Amino acid sequence: MEQFFTQFPTVLGALNEGFLQTLRLFIITLVGALPLGLIISFGSMSRFTPLRALTRLVVWVIRGTPLMLQLLIIFYIPGYVLPNGSPWPGGESGRFMASAIAFIINYSCYFSEIYRGGIQSVPIGQQEAGQVLGMTKSQIFFKVTLLQMIKRIVPPMSNEIITLVKDTSLARIISLQEIIWAGYAFLKGSHGYSGLVWPLFFTGVYYLIFNGLLTLFFGWLERKLDYFR
Repeated sequence: MEQFFTQFPTVLGALNEGFLQTLRLFIITLVGALPLGLIISFGSMSRFTPLRALTRLVVWVIRGTPLMLQLLIIFYIPGYVLPNGSPWPGGESGRFMASAIAFIINYSCYFSEIYRGGIQSVPIGQQEAGQVLGMTKSQIFFKVTLLQMIKRIVPPMSNEIITLVKDTSLARIISLQEIIWAGYAFLKGSHGYSGLVWPLFFTGVYYLIFNGLLTLFFGWLERKLDYFR
C-alpha cells in the first residue's frame, strides 16, 4: 500500500496529460464533424442524382470500415504515395493532426445519417404551411425544420458523442499519447516504473466521469427541448 501511494502522484500526472490529449481530440472532432455532417446530409438528400449517389457511397464506405483502419490509412498511406513523403509534421503534432482528420471524417458520416433522419422525420405538412405563409426555403429550414430536428436527434446524437469519448482510445494505434497510451506506458516501463497494471485500469475512471457529465448534460438538454411536444 505504501508503494501505491508513492506511485500515485506520478501516475496521476501522466494520466492527466493523456486525458488532456483525449479531451483535445474529442473537442476538435466535434467542432469539425458536427457542421461537416450537416453538409454531408444535404448531399445525401440532394435531388442531383450523381451527388446523392457519390455522397451515399462515401458514407457507406466510411461507416462500413473500422475507424482503426482509417487511422492507419490516413497516417501511413500518404507517405507512400505522395512524391514529397508524408504530409504530417513530425512527432506528436503530426499524429494528432492525422487522428483529428480521421475522426472528423468518420464521425461526420455518422452524424450525417442522424441529421438526415431528423430532417426527414419532420412532417412535410409543416414545410408546406411555411410556404403558404410566404416563408422562403431558408426561413422554413431554420425556423421550422431545424428546431424540430434538433429535438429529435438529441438522443441518437448523444449516444454517438459518448461513443466518441471511448473511440478516442483508438488513436493509440498510431502512438498518439492519449490516456490509454499513458496508462499502458506504465506496463511497458515509464517514469521509472515497469509492470504496473493498475494505471491502465484506472483510466476507466476518467471515461466514467467524463461520460457521466455528458449524460447529465444531454439529459438537461432533452428537458430544455421538451417545449416541442
